[in-house]
Amino acid sequence: SGSGSSSGDRYDIDITAAVARSPQDPFTIESLKMRQPRPDEVLVRIVATGLCHTDVAVKHRDLVAFPIVLGHEGTGVVEQVGSAVTTLEEGDHVLMSYASCGKCAHCYQGKPAYCFDHGSANFAGTHPDGSLSHQSANDDAMYGSFFQQSSFATRAVAPENSVIKMPKDLPLSMLAPLGCGVQTGAGAVIHTLEAQAGTSIAVFGAGAVGLSAIMAAKVSGLSKIIAVDLHESRLELAREFGATDTIRIDVDSTGAAPASPSAPFAAVVEELLEVSNGGVHYALDTSGKPSALRTAFDGLRPLGVAGLIAGTLPGTEVHIDMLSMLPGKHLRGVIQGDSVPKLFIPQMIDMYRQGRFPFDRMITYYDDGLNSINQAVADTEAGHVIKPVIRLEPDPQ
Repeated sequence: SGSGSSSGDRYDIDITAAVARSPQDPFTIESLKMRQPRPDEVLVRIVATGLCHTDVAVKHRDLVAFPIVLGHEGTGVVEQVGSAVTTLEEGDHVLMSYASCGKCAHCYQGKPAYCFDHGSANFAGTHPDGSLSHQSANDDAMYGSFFQQSSFATRAVAPENSVIKMPKDLPLSMLAPLGCGVQTGAGAVIHTLEAQAGTSIAVFGAGAVGLSAIMAAKVSGLSKIIAVDLHESRLELAREFGATDTIRIDVDSTGAAPASPSAPFAAVVEELLEVSNGGVHYALDTSGKPSALRTAFDGLRPLGVAGLIAGTLPGTEVHIDMLSMLPGKHLRGVIQGDSVPKLFIPQMIDMYRQGRFPFDRMITYYDDGLNSINQAVADTEAGHVIKPVIRLEPDPQ
């Protein structure tokens, strides 16, 4: 057994994976060994994987152990089930979402995104018991278990409780983004904010998560849906997805830039208050920029709620005017849109089938398998694509 393996694990599954070896180096395509599924796990042959901002951010910001197999929006076909698995069988089409322990107070409350082990289960690069799921060719340590799936690979092992059975009449490659980005944005509106019909929301950042929030706001019957972004092209897209109003942050114009990294965009706050008749009921920041979160908070009406969805560097601070908080305003963090994937992902698929949730229009497909991962990263960072999905093999019919 290789370094970090648990006694009894057999590392005899050959896979090809896109490996992140350092924060700055591009992904390299490598042949690795992966262990057999444990009793509570399934082995999935990956058909497609979304590339999420989180994959890029944790790599660039040096927030994971290297070398590591990332990827956490995988879909595929079950090839093998562990002896204790009861809800899945070989041949099932599945989607893998985020991991949770299933045994802590928050998991029992139906809030698995706030599992006490969320950080270690999804970002530590190991199984919860500390063992490694992957080995490199020369038996050196290779981290994986990212979101307990590591989908930038031809195969993955994943725990039954984070694997969701998919209908066989829809392409697996199209469904991949539902597992994280889409669920997070849509869930923030539907579950976290429980946004009421007829109310108003401002969404900062019209990327995959922001556009998903806008679609959910439309489905939920909000009457004012305000998209805020730096780029006119993104705002046009936001209108197509359901935004009723758009505000472009013009960082170049005099006085538009905040006085400090955490100061609000004063002109945007003013416009928000005007458009929403005294402030929005809800605001979401998907950018993770302190000035955007402060602007979102300042644009709320009394009793309004602002949510932070984006991850930031540890130590990043936002400054709030305490007096402006007194009128019942809330500021809260959001993980995975407070979603229970086994419940919410089928609901989003139902809304998609009804033509009310066209998330597929955000997707750009990459058909050269894992070889296209560095191009997908570059395209995302340049803002050319909103939701890259890498197809490792054709969608099974």
